[in-house]
Amino acid sequence: MTLLSLAIGSLSAYALGRFRFRGKSFVLYLMLSMTIFPQIAILGALYTMFSGFHIVGPIDFPKLYDTPWALVFSYMIFTLPFTIWVLTSFMRALPGDLEEAAYVDGATPLQVFWKVLLPLIAPGLVTTGLLAFISAWNEYLYAVSFLQSPSHYTVPVAIVSFTGSSGNAFQFPWGTVMAATIVVTLPLIVATLVLQRRILAGLTAGAVKG
Repeated sequence: MTLLSLAIGSLSAYALGRFRFRGKSFVLYLMLSMTIFPQIAILGALYTMFSGFHIVGPIDFPKLYDTPWALVFSYMIFTLPFTIWVLTSFMRALPGDLEEAAYVDGATPLQVFWKVLLPLIAPGLVTTGLLAFISAWNEYLYAVSFLQSPSHYTVPVAIVSFTGSSGNAFQFPWGTVMAATIVVTLPLIVATLVLQRRILAGLTAGAVKG
């Protein structure tokens, strides 16, 4: 989900940050407005859509409900607008001389994006991707609503399921829950430590001009 959000978000940010077209401001504010809606506001509509989605044809697609794809689509509703908004600011901050020089050398817009601009916004990609990953990693509402099979459980849902497996309704397995919490937090800590330089560069990019 994070990689898909970064791929779509970076291309969208390239169009919104480097090109001029009518309605660009409206699209940006639409992306921003989508990040302030509470998740529960569209939970019912998503549940109805996922439980009823079924395509019959040459390829018989199963329903999205109780599959990881349900979470991929639902998480992107919130991570993708955030990714586009943040990466657009990084794209706007890049000097136009680099882009013009690439065009003079015969590069296409896609080559300019891939070989010139994308490496320059690498700190922004790392920061945005990590924030999107943490948001999806800790999400509980959609996971518990769209997943029923234990084999598809995400980390928060799996930890909550420990409370019903102790055999005693009045005994909460604090030790098991705390141990699981520490284990699932380690990947986030390791990723932050490994990528801390790029994260710091991404958070401070554009703070100082000159």
